[in-house]
Amino acid sequence: MSNRYISYRDTNYFNSLFCDYIEGSNDLRTFYNNKPNLESFKSQILLKKENFNKSDRLTLKDVLVKQYSDINISDELKQSINSIADEDTFTVTTGHQLCLFTGPLYFLYKIISTINLTEELKVKYPKFNFIPVYWMATEDHDFEEIRSFKYNDENIRWESDQNGEVGKFLTSNLKSTLDKFSQLLPNNINSNKLVKLFEESYIKSKDLSEATRKLVHELFHDYKLLILDSNQQELKKIFSPIIKNELINNVIFDNSLKTIENLNKKNYKPQINPRKINLFYLSKNSRNRIINHEDGFSTDDKKFTWTKDEIINEVNTCPENFSPNVLLRPLYQESILPNLCYIGGGSEISYWLELKKCFDELDLCFPILLNRNSVLLVKKKQFEKLSKVNTSINELFLNQNNLIASKAKSLASEKFDFDEQKLFLTKQFNSLREVSKLTDISFLGAVNAQEKKQLKGLSNLEKRLLKANKRKYHLDLSRVTSLQNELFPNNSLQERTVNFSEFYLEYGENFIKILKENISPLNNKFTIIEL
Repeated sequence: MSNRYISYRDTNYFNSLFCDYIEGSNDLRTFYNNKPNLESFKSQILLKKENFNKSDRLTLKDVLVKQYSDINISDELKQSINSIADEDTFTVTTGHQLCLFTGPLYFLYKIISTINLTEELKVKYPKFNFIPVYWMATEDHDFEEIRSFKYNDENIRWESDQNGEVGKFLTSNLKSTLDKFSQLLPNNINSNKLVKLFEESYIKSKDLSEATRKLVHELFHDYKLLILDSNQQELKKIFSPIIKNELINNVIFDNSLKTIENLNKKNYKPQINPRKINLFYLSKNSRNRIINHEDGFSTDDKKFTWTKDEIINEVNTCPENFSPNVLLRPLYQESILPNLCYIGGGSEISYWLELKKCFDELDLCFPILLNRNSVLLVKKKQFEKLSKVNTSINELFLNQNNLIASKAKSLASEKFDFDEQKLFLTKQFNSLREVSKLTDISFLGAVNAQEKKQLKGLSNLEKRLLKANKRKYHLDLSRVTSLQNELFPNNSLQERTVNFSEFYLEYGENFIKILKENISPLNNKFTIIEL
């Protein structure tokens, strides 16, 4: 087994803001605090230690003890939970939606990147404790995004008409979904384990929050991962001053707009645009945006209305009724966790970079931002097939039309470089233009027209030759595109489409170990793992 690497930029799957950040561009230096490297954690530890309350640690510990009360956990995990109260204990956090059966593969990559970073930090800074945390997005209400996962191109879908926070969705009706999934699986030991994992996690849990905790705990029980459901009154109470600040002063809107303006000036497209108020109101089976009016506040469906004094009073008495949106959630996270680093994907890093001024305004420590590892899993047989068609794995990252054109040209027995001919032609016409200027400038139009005509003629010849080579080497090209379709389903990254179950069937419980051994969180390259 060996790994290969490709820069994120060269994959053509990541935006320029993300690529420039991980490459350390000076254009982005003012948009974050400490750099994402081991040495920077020294100052981040000191900064967080000075700015996190002991009482908040105790509250967090009590919440975690309560949330794990119904799960049989190891002594090591109990010790990690208790250590949260220690001022020398810090977290590294990743977060994700409660995707059915983990959803796409990158769900696992996020968590493994987080676990591995805490282990590297412990080696570098042995006097401190570092705990990996998975933040469950239990307050999310976009059920469509999480209700299904792919297995061998089959869509395994949860049919439900429940509404509101997905973490509270009852999972007892997932039996028919499990039945469909299990019918597609081969009859072997690993498939039986998958069915049992689904059943124990979902069918035997009261809601999706509990089910996801059980599932993730079972997959990562050897690695002291803490799983947090932040939708708790005690934690929202810690966050309540920022909730009130957001309602009255529009702290996200005012401060992130300035950052977005600066990003635009540097030709970066913002990931998310803020709302005036970046909060939802939670009620039975609903999660609705809060909007402000001249005379007060209301939910967007107008079911709830408040004056300024009334809504502040509700924050004071029932903070659990208020839910941060995607831009306010990072501030909630950093308010309640002794956190040093957030690990996220390209889009997450991009919107976190919009928030530095918001953190500064509220005197919150801005965490180190680290991209989670992106991975392509390639089996040995697939590499052997690539070798037979004389194709590198890096070439498969090309757009398929460009890949076909490139391979058709490389396979041709007679090489003809049309780019070279076009360049030669352009140089000739440049000379003609200079002659025209010195003799009769009225010929310029004719020269330009003739250049355009001949360049177009060359392009047409190139297309005809390419088409002929595609026909001639059809079998070789189909083998290449077949491999690309296997590894990049639906013209997308494997990690964004494929569920872990496809690999678990072959590798079983060793699959998590294989990933953990080959994912290096501080390696800023796209990783290709040979299985």
